[in-house]
Amino acid sequence: MNNVLIVGATRGLGESLAKQYAKHGTTVYATARYSVPQNSSNIHWISNIDVAYENAGPRISAQWGEGNIDLMFICANYFATETFEDLHWDKEIAMYKTNSMGPLFLIQHLVKAGLLSNGSRIVLVGSEKGSISLRQESEGAENFGGHASKAALNMIGKLLSIKLKSKGVGVAIVHTGYLRAQRKDGSFEEPGDRHAVKPDEAASALVNWIQTFDISKTGQFWAVRGAGDIKTAEAVIGPLDTLPTPLQLPW
Repeated sequence: MNNVLIVGATRGLGESLAKQYAKHGTTVYATARYSVPQNSSNIHWISNIDVAYENAGPRISAQWGEGNIDLMFICANYFATETFEDLHWDKEIAMYKTNSMGPLFLIQHLVKAGLLSNGSRIVLVGSEKGSISLRQESEGAENFGGHASKAALNMIGKLLSIKLKSKGVGVAIVHTGYLRAQRKDGSFEEPGDRHAVKPDEAASALVNWIQTFDISKTGQFWAVRGAGDIKTAEAVIGPLDTLPTPLQLPW
């Protein structure tokens, strides 16, 4: 593996992935919505990339170096809380653009540009929130845009896996676990759930899992850290102590 592209790498999971791959000598390209961090070494930064806009793909390809993209993570994400009584039109539009529409248009451009080709792997960082089967009456029904935009990402990932399989490009959709909230100063809040982890832990699990991912798993939806943080897993899939890690999730 020569070139890794991480879309959305200034914070959280994306930042941890960029640092871990760079540490091991992989050529890392990482995107930032605005200016690039000043304290990141061995990372080729591409600035002014907002996946919610159609120009994200052209901007990346215009600043790309040599070779194709061997592995791409799309970590960009936007989630806004809401209730049925207090829906937010603009926030829902932003969630769909960032979480599902944007990745589709970005991937299409990079395929057309020849940067994603035979042997390339794409990892869409989604969430178990996008699984329709895992939604149960016991957890209630709120955050419509958050759940539905992630479900849309699942569908886009599945369709892309079918479309790109003949080109030798694999597509995975993953749930990496719920991350501990990070303050603006970089410190972490106490975990709201005992299964919530820091981005470095989630990134390490994803890096290990991706070593097992090839075209035979294209189009699948995986919880790379298992079902521990999925509250409805036991009711839908089975007893937690019998479920494997990693765990393939239902749509």
